[in-house]
Amino acid sequence: MLQEFKKFALKGNVLDLAVAVIIGAAFGKIVTSLVADIIMPLVGLLMGGINFSKLSFTVGNAVVKYGAFIQSILDFLIIAFSIFMVVRFFNRYKKKEEAQAPIVDNKEVLLKEIRDLLKESK
Repeated sequence: MLQEFKKFALKGNVLDLAVAVIIGAAFGKIVTSLVADIIMPLVGLLMGGINFSKLSFTVGNAVVKYGAFIQSILDFLIIAFSIFMVVRFFNRYKKKEEAQAPIVDNKEVLLKEIRDLLKESK
């Protein structure tokens, strides 16, 4: 069982996933700081200094913090847009790499092998 676990844990896919999770967490911290420390103060300034997170109303003894909900929605939208832009950048880079790589047809490879075999047989 230990050998099977080691084989599973040391697979390339598991290691790649672990690296992706760690990088994703670090990226999440960067985006959270971007939203909380740069973008939201500017949005608040443009809206006359409104801080969404402090908006609330009281119903009986319950305090409904709808501003925190609005803030969470804005954070989500900004984070989703940031991730979209990163993925879009990497997809464009990947397309450029794919465009530079020559496309080799399997028939062409087969014909070259036949040609080489015919040359050897002469």
